[in-house]
Amino acid sequence: MEFKHFSVMLNECIEGLDIKPNGIYVDGTMGGAGHSKEIAKRISNEGLLIGIDRDQEAICVAKERLAEFSNVKFVHDNHDNIKAILEELDIPGVDGILLDLGVSSYQLDERNRGFSYMGEAELDMRMDRSQKLTAKTVVNKYSEEELAKIIFEYGEEKFSRPIARKIVERRKEKEIETTQELVDIIEEILPRRKGEGHPAKRTFQAIRIEVNDEIRPLYQTVIDSIDALKPGGRLCVITFHSLEDRAVKNAMNDSVGKCICPPGLPYCACGAVTKGKVITKKPLLPSEKELEENSRSKSAKLRIFEKI
Repeated sequence: MEFKHFSVMLNECIEGLDIKPNGIYVDGTMGGAGHSKEIAKRISNEGLLIGIDRDQEAICVAKERLAEFSNVKFVHDNHDNIKAILEELDIPGVDGILLDLGVSSYQLDERNRGFSYMGEAELDMRMDRSQKLTAKTVVNKYSEEELAKIIFEYGEEKFSRPIARKIVERRKEKEIETTQELVDIIEEILPRRKGEGHPAKRTFQAIRIEVNDEIRPLYQTVIDSIDALKPGGRLCVITFHSLEDRAVKNAMNDSVGKCICPPGLPYCACGAVTKGKVITKKPLLPSEKELEENSRSKSAKLRIFEKI
């Protein structure tokens, strides 16, 4: 299957990074290399692009698509490890970092990856196929309480408890092995209704987030990314979920720093230190044109931070 990838908010990201020709840039979620290619076009041979992705298939495709560029370094790893990655490469600071969070169009469309609730596939959902935890493990081994919690928190599904109860009930009969089996269970609780989204969408999203640990480390990842920037460097983060956006927003706001001293104090005694400023007071959203061309961008939000 062709590795399709729609570069969400491409122009906004490139503009937000404010690329210097001889700068060092990191695409922490390389995917189909759409954003990476535009960054690589704008840097000279003296510059460097570091492309990171936890999906080995994405790395292979990116190498093909960026074969014309000699100033790209590919890293098969998780962007959550950005601090260690840069230390390993002996790079003390970079001029810009891009994180395009969530699942790629290819991963959703490639049925054998198990991300999609459309069609039949083994329950997998791993972005990095070398990791042990799979969707099948989550569905068959997590307790009813654990399932209800992640489906509610990560999927914002109000019927999380009955869905979790039905999953546990059904797996007593036999192990739940495929995406279609899980969809059938969910549809017993939430039948399809005309004009509404697929009833399994929120549950599948929740399980995917759990399998790939997409939320828990994100706040620290943003902090580490800001720390890795040179003065004047920028961090651009695209989120697709309210919990992602909240973690990014909190990390950026905390990095701005805020004095909490009493108003009458003649000097700051609380030790507030600022690392920079948030460029986007409100997150940037996709244009109407992009929404028409790529419906998967509809929940995207872009936040930008600049290091001082």
